[in-house]
Amino acid sequence: MQQVHVRRGDTVAVIAGKERGKRGKVLRVLPVAGRVLVEKLNMMKKHQRPTQRLRQGGIIERESPLALSNVLVVCGRCDKPSRSGIKVLADGRKLRVCKRCGEAIDKG
Repeated sequence: MQQVHVRRGDTVAVIAGKERGKRGKVLRVLPVAGRVLVEKLNMMKKHQRPTQRLRQGGIIERESPLALSNVLVVCGRCDKPSRSGIKVLADGRKLRVCKRCGEAIDKG
């Protein structure tokens, strides 16, 4: 299992692979697999047969997971992809911070 530097709802930038340079919102993090699902990125086609839940079959386009190592969190202040560090506050809480500008990534 990998150390996860992204969370659901974060905006991330892809730094490697066919989607390099694109940005998107994290829909789901799969820490055991070391992968992340990003909205509208790494789309794949799935041939789906009709089922009880999905009456209409056919070819469905959906997101495919990206490797966690291929994405970086986008800082809200400097608006650039950057590595994140952890800062421990006085009350013991941990906060993710941007390594470029030092601004907190978490809202809290």
